[in-house]
Amino acid sequence: MKIAYLCADGGIPVLGHKGASVHVREMIGAFTRTGHEVSLFCSRLGEGNAPPPGECMELPPQDDPEPIANAARDLGIETYEHDRTLRRELARIAHDRALAARMLGALQRSGQRPELLYERYSLMHRAGLQVAAALDIPHILEINAPLVEEQARFRGLVQRGLAESIEREVFRGASHIVAVSAAMKTHAIKQGVPEQRISILPNGVDTTRFNTAIDKLLIRARHGFSGSPVIGFVGSLKPWHGLDLLLDAFHQIRREHGDARLLIVGDGPVMEHLRERIMRERMGNSVVLAGHVPHDEIPAYLAAMDVTVAPYQPQPDFYFSPMKVIESMAMGRPVVAPRIGQLTELVEDGVTGRLYSPGDTAGCAAAISELLQNPLSRRAMGEQAARRASTAFSWDSNAARVASLAAQMCPTHAGPLAV
Repeated sequence: MKIAYLCADGGIPVLGHKGASVHVREMIGAFTRTGHEVSLFCSRLGEGNAPPPGECMELPPQDDPEPIANAARDLGIETYEHDRTLRRELARIAHDRALAARMLGALQRSGQRPELLYERYSLMHRAGLQVAAALDIPHILEINAPLVEEQARFRGLVQRGLAESIEREVFRGASHIVAVSAAMKTHAIKQGVPEQRISILPNGVDTTRFNTAIDKLLIRARHGFSGSPVIGFVGSLKPWHGLDLLLDAFHQIRREHGDARLLIVGDGPVMEHLRERIMRERMGNSVVLAGHVPHDEIPAYLAAMDVTVAPYQPQPDFYFSPMKVIESMAMGRPVVAPRIGQLTELVEDGVTGRLYSPGDTAGCAAAISELLQNPLSRRAMGEQAARRASTAFSWDSNAARVASLAAQMCPTHAGPLAV
């Protein structure tokens, strides 16, 4: 099957190190490995990693103030130059207005005739829906987060009503939606999408790179861990990831396991706060902040850990499908996590890891301590975790499920190109 993959979000550099960037590359790689031909269309290619298989076409926003001014005029907005948030939204709208025609033109010039449009949904973007309609091909929409709510809460959103309207239009217009979690499926249903047109497809893992054969000694030697038990966290350092709870729990753990070490891998907004706290509480000899690590090196860091922790803060409508939890499991590491959202489906308490009540620092510390005290139990849980990850959460199985959905919708031949 010939697939056009669209990622219109300029905040996702496809070759970058973000989790979303990894997701895009992994899905394209999985489509290719399972026998499909993929062409990527993105707003920002970025750099830092090898490109995924197939042709990659970057269609960045055009550096022209006129389309932005036209978008403002059409929305009845007279002044926007000094409002960074509003200007950013108008630039996004202007980019989307031109994107469908640019994508169709690129397809026509290359002579490509895709049979499926697969899109990672991007805030305030209709282009995927328009391209699929022009080509008369199925449009499968992947949704990863409630983008309107996220944008309004964390970055600001002036044109919220418009963003909500576009989201409803695109969700309802897609041939099928793949949601990363049950919470995202519920979100799509609330936008008016029939339940039968939604499938849940959690994040996956490439077990050729994340597996139990990776050498654990390299990173241990680099950081001087020697034979110490190592508790690990891998992910972006953001407030909702619960790093303060993890540090509080680590204080309690050290009372019983004085030689324990905490390895935190990643970077983000709370990095400076963590540095200051570790220095203030004199934890520098037992806590390592590794900072940003390229995705290709993550397996070696996970191999150095005895237990990994995903200490998410309590929150309603937990919608995440944590990729690092699945990667930890594939490495044979039991995961300690709160009993919340999809984490209760990924981690089977007492079988592949331990669950604790959300926000319960003492519960988190007790779960980690129990695993450190019982190496045989820890090893058994790790083996079960690796088996579950390899059979239930591979990227290739995700790609196969999408292809099966598409095969039920695809016409025998793709429609003619239209510009």
